[in-house]
Amino acid sequence: MQTGAVVMTGKEMDRALNRMAHEIIERNKGIDAVGLIGIRTGGMPLAHRLQKKIAEIEGTGPPVGVLDITLYRDDWSTLSQHPIIGKTEIPFAIDDMTTVLVDDVLYTGRTIRAALDALTDFGRPAAIQLAVLIDRGRRELPIQPDFTGLAFKTSASEHVNVFLEEISGRDEVVIEKTRSNERETGRDGWNE
Repeated sequence: MQTGAVVMTGKEMDRALNRMAHEIIERNKGIDAVGLIGIRTGGMPLAHRLQKKIAEIEGTGPPVGVLDITLYRDDWSTLSQHPIIGKTEIPFAIDDMTTVLVDDVLYTGRTIRAALDALTDFGRPAAIQLAVLIDRGRRELPIQPDFTGLAFKTSASEHVNVFLEEISGRDEVVIEKTRSNERETGRDGWNE
């Protein structure tokens, strides 16, 4: 891969998350019955950042959980014979709550479809909303975000890398061109 173009700096990321926190509060008329669930890996730190920003605004933050969707993916068996399964930790009951799924990039919609399947194993939320830092378009499933940091269209030959301080030591979003013979995959080896 070649070095790519920065489409979101750390400062812009922080500003987008601040706006998204305000939108979550406004849409839900507060946070009394709201829980945030970050999709492992990229959604985890973003859910915690949103919780902190909401707490700065409201005086208290919503509970946060982490959801691993590995075994719910429709392509896991084609990617590896031994998938790495992370731990799901949802320390609150999701029944009758508004659950905000948080992820770093929305692309085909397949990760979110898997997350919806996984989430229903933990209960029945009153509503499920989707917050993504980057919406890069090119959906294969009819899934749309409720809260978006930045939306732009990409081509099939482009890859969006979201770098988060908690994972990679820096905050920025970079678009890179993939070579035509490379399979377009995410940071964790999966499309999205």
